[in-house]
Amino acid sequence: MQRRYTVFMLLKATPQWQALSAPERHAVLDETLMFVFEGFPDVRLRYYDSEAFHGRCAGVAAWETSELPAYYELVAALRDTDFLARYFEVADAIIGAEDGWRELERPMLSAAAV
Repeated sequence: MQRRYTVFMLLKATPQWQALSAPERHAVLDETLMFVFEGFPDVRLRYYDSEAFHGRCAGVAAWETSELPAYYELVAALRDTDFLARYFEVADAIIGAEDGWRELERPMLSAAAV
């Protein structure tokens, strides 16, 4: 079983993003999503709008993958796009493995049963 990772990328909107109209914002997000989904099939994205609920963070990008090198390449490529070069700053990134503790305990439980 491959370990799946999730990276919660907390995004801070820049003044340039705030200055865009709603249709312009949708166009940027649509372009970014196409870039992600067409260029990096091993990485899945879920985006959460949080600016109405959080002072420092306008959104949370939840990246899911079992291929960390693919995630790394994706973020490096995104830094060359307006999405991360102009409209958003990464305020923080938190990586986790869903139920990772179960995988770590499995060998210990098996050894204890012997």
